[in-house]
Amino acid sequence: MFTKLLVANRGEIAVRIIRACKEMGIRTVAVYSKADAESIHVALADEAICIGEAAAKDSYLNQERILSAAIASKAQAIHPGYGFLAENAAFAKLCRKHGIAFVGPSGELIERMGDKDAARRLMQQSGVPTIPGTEILENAEAAKAAAEKIGYPVMLKASAGGGGKGIRLVRTPEEIEQAFNTASSEALRAFGDGRMYMEKYIYPAKHIEVQLLCDEQGHVVCLGERECSIQRNNQKLIEESPSPGVSKEKRRELFDAATKAAKAVGYVNAGTVEFLMDKDKNFYFMEMNTRLQVEHPVSELVTGKDIVKWQIRIAAGVELDCTQSDIKVRGAAIECRINAGGVGKVNFLHIPSGPWVRFDTFLYQGYEVPPFYDSMLGKMIVFSSTREEAIRKMQSALCELVIGGLPNNIENQIDIIRDPVFHSGDYYTDFIKNREG
Repeated sequence: MFTKLLVANRGEIAVRIIRACKEMGIRTVAVYSKADAESIHVALADEAICIGEAAAKDSYLNQERILSAAIASKAQAIHPGYGFLAENAAFAKLCRKHGIAFVGPSGELIERMGDKDAARRLMQQSGVPTIPGTEILENAEAAKAAAEKIGYPVMLKASAGGGGKGIRLVRTPEEIEQAFNTASSEALRAFGDGRMYMEKYIYPAKHIEVQLLCDEQGHVVCLGERECSIQRNNQKLIEESPSPGVSKEKRRELFDAATKAAKAVGYVNAGTVEFLMDKDKNFYFMEMNTRLQVEHPVSELVTGKDIVKWQIRIAAGVELDCTQSDIKVRGAAIECRINAGGVGKVNFLHIPSGPWVRFDTFLYQGYEVPPFYDSMLGKMIVFSSTREEAIRKMQSALCELVIGGLPNNIENQIDIIRDPVFHSGDYYTDFIKNREG
């Protein structure tokens, strides 16, 4: 096992990884930008190294500075968290080149699954259900011709996309040229790759994902599925496990498909296979995320498996201590993302507590939230024996949570949790649009 690990991230996920390492007896090295000098992850780590200015490109995205910090501190492994360099194949390869373990899949695997078009074709060959669609489209004219064949509405998607970027819904032929060009330009700016492909628009749909752990010995286990259909502009707001829309039989089918997907590429470490499921319960492969997900805590709570610790163990070559038959999904867990609506200083902070109530955050009273990074302030997570009680527990926790001094979405999350449609479990990715439209 590693004795020292560098955390190449910030915010709540850096805190989460540092805490896991403390429990495992692993010393930690934090890296931080000048804007994050007063951030709590800096104080919690055993060592901390400043790696540059506030802009992410000069700090958290600067591969050479992070590698230099790892080498100087004699860290044996780097955990990238999520975002920043978590799915950067070149960085994973650079770590290996310098003899430092990258806590995640290999650069080659990240590359392979990061190309959404290539991943989709591989899934088809492996017997995993995929959405009817195209290969890479040369231009807007090719997109128009493909849409006529598939039938409107269609989704234009960036091959290297993620986080809702490079995606456009197209309902008519008149929209397609502008949609193609703007999505391609957006993807080029965000990922350095403007290639686009097209899929049939599945509507209404549930966004269901399966959490995997895969070791170097070829073992694969599914840690339940997550319901991620509460979204605004393709950005998730609330996640729960298990999904209220998935039966035991359908769960087995999802696990089988996710396992096939992982084995088809020889996947190693934690990963997530994402599916769309229509009203008739047909599901289709969407993409595979080759990193830790923001919503991983709900899977941890219903299975009792610490995903971050297992990421680190697998990166050190440790074999999984369980098989699929050992994994029992019990109870219900819900996560609400708490996002800032601007910047400011936290002048009052009250965090709820109680049995199975958890707020993963980097906030403290007096902390000034910098304007340079993601808007997420924390994640309110609850667990209970039933979904009904988990909903009541989440409502109570959100009503207790107070973050004074900066605008946030706590009240919006309370409204969603109280919504009868959410209570019913029969909701889809258009939930927010229907409420606000």
